[in-house]
Amino acid sequence: MKNIIKMSLATAVMMSVGTLNAQAANEGISIFDNVKVKGEFRPRYEMVDEDNTKANANALTNRLMLGLNADLFGTDWLSTYVETTDVRAANNNYNSTDNGAPNSVVADPEQTRVTQAYLDLKFNKTKLRAGRQIMNLDNLRFIGAVAWRQMPQTFDAYTLTNNSLKDLNLFASYVYQRNSIFAGNKNNGLKDTDNVFLNAKYKAMDSLTITGYAYLIGSLHDTYGVSLTGKVPVSKGLKLNYRAEYAIQTDASMETASNGKPDADASYMNLNLGINMSGILAGINYEVLSGAEGAGETAFTTPLATLHKFNGWADKFLGTPATGLVDTNLMVGYKGKGFGVAKAIYHDFSSDVGSTDYGTELDLLYKRAVPGVKGLSGLVKYANYSADAHSVDTQKFWAMLDYKFSN
Repeated sequence: MKNIIKMSLATAVMMSVGTLNAQAANEGISIFDNVKVKGEFRPRYEMVDEDNTKANANALTNRLMLGLNADLFGTDWLSTYVETTDVRAANNNYNSTDNGAPNSVVADPEQTRVTQAYLDLKFNKTKLRAGRQIMNLDNLRFIGAVAWRQMPQTFDAYTLTNNSLKDLNLFASYVYQRNSIFAGNKNNGLKDTDNVFLNAKYKAMDSLTITGYAYLIGSLHDTYGVSLTGKVPVSKGLKLNYRAEYAIQTDASMETASNGKPDADASYMNLNLGINMSGILAGINYEVLSGAEGAGETAFTTPLATLHKFNGWADKFLGTPATGLVDTNLMVGYKGKGFGVAKAIYHDFSSDVGSTDYGTELDLLYKRAVPGVKGLSGLVKYANYSADAHSVDTQKFWAMLDYKFSN
């Protein structure tokens, strides 16, 4: 009831902006200009069947998001955005990580939260953003909003972006708190620590973009890397896309003492090649997160990533095993106007150290816009993980509608 009241109050505040602005305008004061409202309604069914003693999860949940953006005080250089998200469940047949149910985990606990609330200050092609915000950097492998879960991950931060130089985009952020997907902000991991995210992207030519980054994550570790990405038109109806990326992890430079932790000394590699031939899709990907060679070392980890996007949708590798992870996967699919997109992805997992077989996974997806309803899309998705030396056999299934609207 408390969360419902919070969401109702947030809705009332958003609706009252127009009234407040009209009253101010009558007095010759402009508080809010170019007011825009957006929202999302996302009901979803998720089933989890694990080969263990836990009861199957059958979760019926919904995300309701309302957001409001406006210029302030008649300026074109100062604006604000406020967003509230509410997650509700229609049943209790899943372990939400908060309800104590004996079922398998579906990490969508009931909660209401202000997910974004920031001010933007713009000067030419430079922007300073201060407050709670979503960050999605590059392909989300290191910093992402975890948007697949019903409650997104956000950051309380000061962020500076600049694109004054042609084809060069610069990003720098000081983050003082992570707001995780869990209720009560469990496992936020960054509270009361110093964190710096740096990212520079340069489009050298139409077929080559070079990105360099440094993510200094509190007392955990520093990550430094570079990626080369691009799309290459081969002929009419045939395009290639690629990604080549390498990164290293070292001890946290923001930490003043080691606190007895193992030295961070790990590496990451990602090689990807894809084709689009008149809507027919195919791709091959090879990704390596290094493992610990000895007791005083660590595996390569990406704790702030949108992890569901990587290493199989069954989410069996949300944390890197101590001996590392090698994921070789193949994708085939089709994308067409009026059809939507369909994909099948096959993963083969093994360890980096010792070449232990972890298992295989088949992922299937179909997504398309719902005809006749602007902003509405539907999705069905399936994951089947066959375990070897890691975890247990797991099947997951999702059916979801996603309705987005704006004025």
